[in-house]
Amino acid sequence: MESLPEAVLVRILASLPAVELVLVCRLVCCQWRNLVDGAALWILKCQQEGLTRAESDVENWQSFYFLSKKRRNLIKNPCGEEGLEHWGEVENGGDGWKIEELPGDFGKEFPSEEVHKYFVTSYEWCRKAQVIDLRAEGYWEELMDTSQPKIMVRDWYAGRSDAGCLYELCVKLLSENEEVLAEYKSDTVTIPEGNDGSWTEISHTFCGYGPGVRFVRFEHGGQDTLFWQGWYGARVTGSSVTLEP
Repeated sequence: MESLPEAVLVRILASLPAVELVLVCRLVCCQWRNLVDGAALWILKCQQEGLTRAESDVENWQSFYFLSKKRRNLIKNPCGEEGLEHWGEVENGGDGWKIEELPGDFGKEFPSEEVHKYFVTSYEWCRKAQVIDLRAEGYWEELMDTSQPKIMVRDWYAGRSDAGCLYELCVKLLSENEEVLAEYKSDTVTIPEGNDGSWTEISHTFCGYGPGVRFVRFEHGGQDTLFWQGWYGARVTGSSVTLEP
């Protein structure tokens, strides 16, 4: 291998699984370590797997590769297809949470045809949360602390056209000891009675949040403003948390 031109060696290494490159090949010798730590190998792997980005926009191609491969929604059961499965710290005000089929009474269809259900709140505050363990999802400490990838949060909410309601979103980035390192809290959104029932997206991107983030806590909720028995409060669906390359 020592007699091979570096460009040829890079092509050979690029054919190996990424995890083996980092955990095994990098330990073979100084030359291999430098290649695994360098940009050329990861640029080639990105090209081979269709992961594109202008070179001037990428600071670390190894991190870009892993983040691109891992990119997915980390919220489980975002649309109520599994009832309240995976949601914790559930606060069931009024008649509690309910799952309904889109578009629902006095509602509108969701912008994506892939979403079929939503959660709906009642006449007192209903809240629910998920805590995402980033290490368990494959985002190791060095990746989080060094690259600090953007953490993008999205949620969708709506009201019934025949009832007013309130909606809130709160997302926290937590340390190993669950210390709050960064937080986003929306204003309390008021949807008036007589609204058109359409869906609204709310989003926030965490960046430059510093080292130590190990968990993401996502919480949302709502209630109606008429205090009618049943489920006339805010509707939520399509929640997502993604780490962007």
